[in-house]
Amino acid sequence: MTADTIVLGAGIIGVSTAIHLARRGRSVVLVDRRTAGEETSFGNAGLIQREGVVPYGFPQDLGLILRYGLNNRIDAHYHIQAMMKLVPFLSRYWWNSNKSRHEAIARAYAPLIENSISEHKDLIEAAGAEHLIRKDGWVEAFRTNAARDVEFAEADRLVREYGISYTRLDKAELAKAEPHLSRDFVGGLKWNDPWSVLDPHGLTAAYLKYFESLGGRFVTGDATTLTPRPSGAGWQVKTDEGLIEGKDVVVALGPWSEEVTRKLGYKFLLGVKRGYHMHYAPAGNAKLNNWLMDKERGYFLAPMNKGIRLTTGAEFAFRDAPKSPVQVDRAERVARTIFPLAERLDAEPWMGARPCTPDMMPIVGKAPRHQGVWFAFGHAHHGLTLGPVTGRLLAEAMTGEKPFIDMTAWRAERFNP
Repeated sequence: MTADTIVLGAGIIGVSTAIHLARRGRSVVLVDRRTAGEETSFGNAGLIQREGVVPYGFPQDLGLILRYGLNNRIDAHYHIQAMMKLVPFLSRYWWNSNKSRHEAIARAYAPLIENSISEHKDLIEAAGAEHLIRKDGWVEAFRTNAARDVEFAEADRLVREYGISYTRLDKAELAKAEPHLSRDFVGGLKWNDPWSVLDPHGLTAAYLKYFESLGGRFVTGDATTLTPRPSGAGWQVKTDEGLIEGKDVVVALGPWSEEVTRKLGYKFLLGVKRGYHMHYAPAGNAKLNNWLMDKERGYFLAPMNKGIRLTTGAEFAFRDAPKSPVQVDRAERVARTIFPLAERLDAEPWMGARPCTPDMMPIVGKAPRHQGVWFAFGHAHHGLTLGPVTGRLLAEAMTGEKPFIDMTAWRAERFNP
């Protein structure tokens, strides 16, 4: 089988890229070892985070770092045996999270986030996936006035610098918005711009169906078998339907991207943040109205189609290490004190791995030393958010159009790989 382009990876990034290429007349084969959206794209908080212009940085406060060192928190957990390997990534991540550098990174990152809603809207409507979307933002709930005031001040800054919209909620207003929430909270902040997704896997599946309606093909295959075509220009990969050959190839494999890029001779300092989720039934007639974060405890509750999804923070471990869902257990104990959760609905906690760069921005663009190879990975916490905007930018660059956003900041060359 031959195609103009092979896209490796059928998560939200790969599927979105495949759509935009197919829209531009390219014949596209999408290759993954599993079905669409079953890896990292499957398990997230389900937010299209228009407010997320500031990427998640490494703590700079020594006291907080020391508290993380106790390894007993919900928002972060680490495997001791993995830390030596992670030191180069974490040290660079910490360095880039310095206040001035972090602010500069946010300014470079913002154009992606600023177009996240509009680019998803385009694909949601084309895919007929409106039934999977809510457009009423999400809520941070605060246990202390101090945490509330810090977050309000940061929100005010985002309003001034990036045009983000939010609403302050006092204790009574939060209670009205969430009548089944406990009264442990002094108030909240509602981010008004983001959209939420009732079934993230379902959204990726809807995008895949739309891609196939454009003439695209999805096949099961092994991305690590990618090699240059021996007969001339282009690339080939082994699949269940035989050898697929294409002029161009897109590497959109999330945390597995380095298994392909390393074989091509690139050395990216790509880290992994693992995360977990579990679904719960609400107890009795309880209802959670909003996507809600318990800010000071560091977990998320999201009222999805499959139940109330509890998501944890980051776990620093080897990508393929066995599950260690201690953060789910910690979060569940706290969550049950603030909202009436009933039984678990999943047989076991889901785990996924987020691909992270040390400067918190994705790698999007042409491979520096290989003709016909393009990169689209490293989106960390914002893979769902940035799928369609990444796909459009890459497709424009690949087909000779002028990208609608300057892509310079996200090029692979910034790492001298």
